[in-house]
Amino acid sequence: MLVVDWRSEQDYANFEKAETADVAWEWLRRDSEYEQEFKDLTAAARSSGSPHQFRKKWGLSFRS
Repeated sequence: MLVVDWRSEQDYANFEKAETADVAWEWLRRDSEYEQEFKDLTAAARSSGSPHQFRKKWGLSFRS
């Protein structure tokens, strides 16, 4: 996972151009519970996991 120093102005030089979804993703990817559930889902997908409940819980939708 990409590590960004939230205190670094350089790491957030383009923040003014960010859209709502960009800010939401930055927030979500720092959530330890989300990170663990994503890891669990990824491991489960190899056998039989379904992402439906994961997407519903975290309010995710994917563009096609």
